[in-house]
Amino acid sequence: MSTESIRVVVVVGSARAGRLAPQVAQWFTGQAGQRGDLVTEVVDLVDHRLPDDLDATAPEVAALRPVLAAADAFVFVVPEYNRGIPGPLKTLIDHYNAEWEAKPVGFVTYGLSMAGGVRAVEHLRQVLGEFHCVGMKDIAIFPRILSHFDAAGAFAPEAAGCNEAAKVMLDQLVWWADALRAAKAKRPYRT
Repeated sequence: MSTESIRVVVVVGSARAGRLAPQVAQWFTGQAGQRGDLVTEVVDLVDHRLPDDLDATAPEVAALRPVLAAADAFVFVVPEYNRGIPGPLKTLIDHYNAEWEAKPVGFVTYGLSMAGGVRAVEHLRQVLGEFHCVGMKDIAIFPRILSHFDAAGAFAPEAAGCNEAAKVMLDQLVWWADALRAAKAKRPYRT
């Protein structure tokens, strides 16, 4: 394995008022921060409102391009809205191509129902498959998301199981990121 840290961009995939994604993302980046083999950078959709017309020359698009391009891997923190992903997340994905290409992707998902966002992850797997991304098999899931908040309104998931889910997914993500980075250094990936 390479000694160079894996660069993981964590995409906070909701921009709605009252969203819970920032608290879930904060928990996840805390888990990732305990590792010595990766570094994270957060891209929050609220901070990166992109035009709907997919204008590749828009300044907002150009500003985010080097951040995504430099990533070795991605983790999407995504809620399930109406059995799919939020519209602004799809808009973000659609603005870029090579930046996603042949990179591993992990998922942290949540929802109000017992499904816990898995339908949003399946939607993302289809979309990201277009870019030849490698989706991690194991994901962190928070079904009935409101039950993971304490009486004071702080995100307080059951530590052992949730932390282990994040670790398993990150172990897979780091392995794939290292393998794909080495392969692309040997021979650039072209679709």
